[in-house]
Amino acid sequence: MEFNEFIEIAKIRQSVRDYDKDREVEDDKILSCLESMKLSPSACNAQPYFYHIVKGDKAKSLSKYLTLGAMNSFAKDVNTFAVITEENYNLTAKIGSSVKDQDFKSVDIGISVAYFTAQATTLGLSTCILGWFDEKKLQDLLGIKSRVRLVIAIGYAKNDKLREKKRKSSDAIFKIIE
Repeated sequence: MEFNEFIEIAKIRQSVRDYDKDREVEDDKILSCLESMKLSPSACNAQPYFYHIVKGDKAKSLSKYLTLGAMNSFAKDVNTFAVITEENYNLTAKIGSSVKDQDFKSVDIGISVAYFTAQATTLGLSTCILGWFDEKKLQDLLGIKSRVRLVIAIGYAKNDKLREKKRKSSDAIFKIIE
């Protein structure tokens, strides 16, 4: 069995910064994204993350802590966010991370976010992965102590026109060695 669809998802997935503030994200679509995220690989299957889905009035409050100066000013129009926190490893992953001097938590979080946003794309949702935010205020708003690693803005784009993807040349980012 051959699957060729992922490359098509990769071609159309883009970071959106102009959302339709009046269009709510359906719960079944969020659940589908979360199910996809759960299937993402992680070191020793530790899944060292937790997804807090924030909607409605709480999302409006949260958006204030994403807009620092002119950064992320579009967040005020987003009505659904996923706030990803870093959680503990299982023992095997913790030992492996220490022995190999690798930050598997960050890698695992990144992979899970890629799965989440790819699934969102297949469902017609738009996303933007945010790393610029006031962590302490997000923790206080959500009543959590865990480290906030990323936030995903989720919604429907006002304009679904695809922008040209600007990427490094192949030679600059990979090499096939035989």
